[in-house]
Amino acid sequence: MKTKGALLRENNKPWEIEEIEIGDPQRSEIKIRMEAAGMCHSDHHLMTGGIPMAGFPILGGHEGAGVVEAVGEGVTDFEVGDHVVLSFIPSCGKCPSCKGGLANLCDFGAMLLQGEAVSDNTFRIHTAKGEPVYPMTLLGTFSPYMVVHEASAVKIDKDIPFEVAALCGCGIPTGYGSSTRSGDVRPGEDVAIVGVGGVGTAALQGAVISGARNVIAIDPVEWKREQAMKFGATHAFASVEEAAMSIAELTAGHMCHKVIVTVGEVHGKDVDTWMGITAKAGTCVLTGMGNMMESEVTLNLAMLTLLQKNLQGTIFGGANPKLDIPQLLSMYRMGKLNIEDMITRRYRLDQINEGYQDMLDGKNIRGVIRYTDADR
Repeated sequence: MKTKGALLRENNKPWEIEEIEIGDPQRSEIKIRMEAAGMCHSDHHLMTGGIPMAGFPILGGHEGAGVVEAVGEGVTDFEVGDHVVLSFIPSCGKCPSCKGGLANLCDFGAMLLQGEAVSDNTFRIHTAKGEPVYPMTLLGTFSPYMVVHEASAVKIDKDIPFEVAALCGCGIPTGYGSSTRSGDVRPGEDVAIVGVGGVGTAALQGAVISGARNVIAIDPVEWKREQAMKFGATHAFASVEEAAMSIAELTAGHMCHKVIVTVGEVHGKDVDTWMGITAKAGTCVLTGMGNMMESEVTLNLAMLTLLQKNLQGTIFGGANPKLDIPQLLSMYRMGKLNIEDMITRRYRLDQINEGYQDMLDGKNIRGVIRYTDADR
């Protein structure tokens, strides 16, 4: 079928809205009419080349929610009319990682940037000229229609707003899980959240819900610091350097048990700064993405050893998509998790470049594309 999509044809160039053609669902695949897509910083890394796909053009987008329109052969968990969230990490349930309780490290993840469908290793999306298109993380939610493997979809209740559901495809479980799973925040602990955009705000809520004593939000944007206080932060500072003395006073010199780093782009030179506000035997969780070509890190190895600190990487916040996404949405329904107020602005598909500029300018916690008939 013919539809539209937001494509990148080279690095550091704007998104272009083009006609694309999406094939029919093959074995183990479903076709989805998209209703909403989240605008995550990771898609901006596609533009800069920080996340290198296997080729161009690239169809962006890895957060989204919609309605199943057709199912391929062998699909048993979904039927036409189901509401679904697209999970940017597939979860096959059969590989050693999935069986070992690490669904966020599913073996399908090795194919996230290759562009070819995992069902048959062919391209499901093409441009109007017949060029193969590389969808972000096997998805490409910056299009009003998608065909994806069933491992990349999670069925949800039909009363959940699509904009809310979309954010649970990446940002909410990544941030929340960074605190509750990878960070293992415990009641009474002191926690710093470095960067309070969409992922950071979810991490902040995870720390609050886990019973953290002091929750310190650190972000250079004043408006984001104000929003962080509304989501439960106890203190807010513009930089780690500004926060360090106050953290020492708040914690009697012990510093933070957990430091969750959710900045838009991680640089190796900053790692020791984040470790500097991490307590003895504490954990610094690196959630934000760095450039895949960057490998140099500034880290005082003696202090890492002598103070028995932990530096923890995480993807998807350690979440199990099939389990955690419905659970987080049930928490939203019960008023325990505030997702709706994280949606700062809504955009049309053709406003995607405006939306990403707003993100870079610090105007959004999360921008969302809301699809209409005009987009289809």
